Amino acid sequence: MGSARIRTKSAETRKTNRGLLALDWSRVAGGGGWPSKEEFTTMLNPAPPSLLSQYLTISRLLAGQLDFHSVIRSVAAEISQIIPHDHMDVCIIQLDGKYHTAHESPFETGWGSSPPALISDSPIRSVLHGEVEALVTDDACADPTFHFEGAFSGPIIDGNLRSRLHVPLKVQGDIIGALSCSSHEIGIYTDKDVEMARSIADLLAPYFFALRAAEQAKRSAIVETEARAREEGLRLGALKLTEALEAERQRIGMDLHDQTLADLTRLARRLERLTHMPDVPGETLEPLFRGLQHCMHDLRQIIEAARPSVLQLFGFSQAIENHLDRSVRDSGSTIEWALDDETHGAIDSLDQPVATALFRIAQEAINNAIRHSHGDRIDVHLRTTERHVSIEVRDNGIGLSTPAKRIGGGINNMRTRARLISARFEISKNREGSGTAIRVTLPANAAGREK
Repeated sequence: MGSARIRTKSAETRKTNRGLLALDWSRVAGGGGWPSKEEFTTMLNPAPPSLLSQYLTISRLLAGQLDFHSVIRSVAAEISQIIPHDHMDVCIIQLDGKYHTAHESPFETGWGSSPPALISDSPIRSVLHGEVEALVTDDACADPTFHFEGAFSGPIIDGNLRSRLHVPLKVQGDIIGALSCSSHEIGIYTDKDVEMARSIADLLAPYFFALRAAEQAKRSAIVETEARAREEGLRLGALKLTEALEAERQRIGMDLHDQTLADLTRLARRLERLTHMPDVPGETLEPLFRGLQHCMHDLRQIIEAARPSVLQLFGFSQAIENHLDRSVRDSGSTIEWALDDETHGAIDSLDQPVATALFRIAQEAINNAIRHSHGDRIDVHLRTTERHVSIEVRDNGIGLSTPAKRIGGGINNMRTRARLISARFEISKNREGSGTAIRVTLPANAAGREK
């Protein structure tokens, strides 16, 4: 089977299906005389009424279509009356000039279902690059023009797209894409079909240009809105965290003042009285010793609440297990718990602030389950993939039917901590049955790694 017929810019004077013929100046110069009245009439007359009516119909069908797929589907049937085809697609070049998207009718191939593809890999890259004005083949399945190394030409074979014609979509001289018509039959497209395709492309191109600009504006608006939302979220998150830290400092200060400092003051007064005694018996020192032990215990609890030393010393999984065991034991409730760790230590390689934030979220989720769920089982799952790290805490309690008790400062603090490390926080009904599930997911691109 022969190669594609390529129409270049210098091939011949362009003819259009508007009914105009190129004036044969060589005949005039050679003494052949001017064209006849009939020939002039043919050159000056517009397209036949039926064809003009089809163009007007296409224009009406374009009105109100707000996306590329809708446009293609709305005009495909009318275009098939002008250029018979079994498959039609429009390639739109993205603004970066490197990638393009495909929109197809009546069926979708790998071109339309794939993300934006490189123009350099397109079987019609010569049209998209403006190297040729048109490309026609009798059998694209066998034509080497469409099957160069690296070409994304699989859909040609899969869709049995034999005869194919391609013309560029131009706006103010710039190529914004290409219109392609394909048939399952071999060798059906002629130069007349190419000229008609050009006129249809001229009709469609401004509308596609406007749609592309609108989509770009929409994407830009979405990106800007998301950026503003992230910035506002971070600002509010930082404010809430600052307030939480200030409240934590006040709590620590009150604990030290009301408890530890008061105990130390009493011990100091006892010691002062003992300095006036000539002899200090052992039974007098015993209460002082117990008092000092009590102060040391209180200080350890305050330090543990302020800094997760187990996390730093033994790792994330061990710290979660330790917190589960101690919290359940201290609660006095009969609660079964289980820790399922599938991370193989991956969380321990995160930056310390990120790992600490994840631990605090898990810690608060466990505390909430113990205090508020009224359940008798807590499951903690740690998982990691190439795309994310996730922590899920599930209980089998009363669930979210009483939000006033469950949605409060602890939930807000968890959500704020997650936002500050670019993690996704979710609270929902336990999929395994009754109860609540709290899940935090940290994307891989946000999971900083320790050097």
